[in-house]
Amino acid sequence: MPLSEHEQRLLDQIERALYAEDPKFASTVRGARLRKPSRRRKLQGIVLLIVGAALLVTGVMLPKVAGVPIVSLLGFLIMFGGALLAWTSFRGGGDKAAAEGEAPSGGASAPPSRSNFSQRMEDRFRKRFDEER
Repeated sequence: MPLSEHEQRLLDQIERALYAEDPKFASTVRGARLRKPSRRRKLQGIVLLIVGAALLVTGVMLPKVAGVPIVSLLGFLIMFGGALLAWTSFRGGGDKAAAEGEAPSGGASAPPSRSNFSQRMEDRFRKRFDEER
């Protein structure tokens, strides 16, 4: 569920305050965020998936050791790991501007299509919020 404009603005305000109070800590936290998955990681996942599937099928044709298809079992584990790696890489797409560590901008990013009513309500909330601090 995406954040509303007001929640996003409050989050940006908190982030700016953090940068102002302790820039070293803020840069450390910003650097620790997850980055957008690389194309290389996606390719590795797909290759592991294909190799694992090939081992799975090959293991069925090979003789079993003590009644256990070791090659097929190994192929399944490799295939599962490759599928998991590829799935997490493809799932990580989308709007990642905040997660990629971009510094917050100094100005407010209010869209121009905002109604007067919503603007007044946000101003009232902002005044209340500032009075409490």
